[in-house]
Amino acid sequence: MAESDRIDKVLWALRIYKTRTEATEACKGGKVKIDGSNVKPSRLVKSGETISVHKGIIQYSYKLTQIPPHRLGAKLVPDYAENLTPQEELDKLRAPVETFFLRRDRGTGRPTKKERREMEEAWDKFDVAAQYGMDDDDDFE
Repeated sequence: MAESDRIDKVLWALRIYKTRTEATEACKGGKVKIDGSNVKPSRLVKSGETISVHKGIIQYSYKLTQIPPHRLGAKLVPDYAENLTPQEELDKLRAPVETFFLRRDRGTGRPTKKERREMEEAWDKFDVAAQYGMDDDDDFE
């Protein structure tokens, strides 16, 4: 068993990224940190270090308990890394996705200036409601 290994290889072996190329690109893009510092894909990691990975809207945290010798099966990952991601971050995955869709019938052509103003006003109300966590029934004052 290795004492240390490259961060991109460890992220791939722990199934955090599907391919080693994705792990390398994430490191180059500043999405992977150790102790608050961005890391290069060639950075060697050791057991006991905490790795932060930013994927989508979530900031995952893992504490490396052992260096994986090869890509692991999903059931074996907890033996090599402890997931320290706070529950608030994981709840972002289950957050309802607010969608707002303006429908126009096919063949009606481009919207008129008045229709565009009405659409923009509807979007603005939706943005304000989302910003303040209001429902559609709440008044805007």
